[in-house]
Amino acid sequence: MSFPRLLGLASAATALALGLTACGGGNTGSDTGGRIDVVASTNVWGSVLSAVGGDQVAVTAIIDDPSADPHSYETTPEDAIAAQKAQLTLANGGGYDDFFGKLADQAASARKLNAYDIGATGDENEHVWYSFTTVAKVADQVAAELGRIKPDAAQTFTANATNFKAQLDQLTRKAAQIGSSHPGTKILVTEPVAHYLVQEAGITDATPERFSEAVEEETDVPPAAVAEVNDLITGKQVRALINNEQTVTPVTGQVVATANGAGVPVVGVTETLPAGTTDYIAWMTGEVDDLAKALNS
Repeated sequence: MSFPRLLGLASAATALALGLTACGGGNTGSDTGGRIDVVASTNVWGSVLSAVGGDQVAVTAIIDDPSADPHSYETTPEDAIAAQKAQLTLANGGGYDDFFGKLADQAASARKLNAYDIGATGDENEHVWYSFTTVAKVADQVAAELGRIKPDAAQTFTANATNFKAQLDQLTRKAAQIGSSHPGTKILVTEPVAHYLVQEAGITDATPERFSEAVEEETDVPPAAVAEVNDLITGKQVRALINNEQTVTPVTGQVVATANGAGVPVVGVTETLPAGTTDYIAWMTGEVDDLAKALNS
């Protein structure tokens, strides 16, 4: 996945109270008031740390800017300072944020978690924050590690994780209702970012593999693959197009335009939390609702 080249209740409360902090050159991890220093590669995983850790943690998210590409991100001195102070780090893994492994190595004594490895989905798709099962497993691991760091708050971390997972369960059921309400539904994607969400929803991704692979790997999309995608849209053989709004190329722009012209709903998804959003459950609920609305239209 690439980024632009042209360009929930309880967890929400704890995240807002906590004040998730972006790093990327802006945060030096100042006095944390006795809280546990935790560092995540992106604000998505930072929001999970916030939901489980609550007011017992001080969270730094290295990537908080939608224009920052984890594949080419260059760490700053501020990032290094945050990492060196970290007592717990959380990477996405799976090749998504390789820069973070080198950064986390600077926190020699920190406990280190890798979401892709924890999820062990057996799937090569690295966008595991769209797998609610993986996110639930990560929440449990975060609670366990935080409890080892601060034993007197272990029960709080476990309770927070339990509450968070209960909300994930509700979200999973909501997603599953999409497929049960629309059996046999086919959709297209500009890039397989929401791969696991499509699976959770029980719908079929009909995108030609050579199309999505080319977009994700930033190579030229074969003209035949573009033509096939356009035919699927104009022939109304798919019910919606899921578009990664953080990947903007002439090809994806043209496909979105074709969908709009054909009256095929376009559902926008992102790889980091939208501006003004700090809560994972609220974010994912919005994306699930948007997909359901598109298929109901």
